[in-house]
Amino acid sequence: FNPNSPAPLNWQAFAQEFSSKFGVFDIVAGAKENLFNLQMYNNKQFTTFIVHFKKEAYKTSWNYTALWFALCHALPQCIKDVLCLTPKQPNYNGYKALITQINQWY
Repeated sequence: FNPNSPAPLNWQAFAQEFSSKFGVFDIVAGAKENLFNLQMYNNKQFTTFIVHFKKEAYKTSWNYTALWFALCHALPQCIKDVLCLTPKQPNYNGYKALITQINQWY
């Protein structure tokens, strides 16, 4: 017990201390937060990024529309710019294949 700890007075501090000692207390919420905080940077490969993305996406049980939104949010602007110029893909897997092709050009 640490009497100087801010955890008893602050929910964020409590949640952080709790998860550091016992792990994430809500796996789904943690995965959703990780997905929205995940960013692919210009100098990274999409194939490496998508592995981390799928690991978190699996825990959320989101449908493909929600996953597509989260994936677009995480992409660098250079890939988003090219996606705007390409034809719409029929499904989520089509977009992943297209993004892989676009990323190979950079």
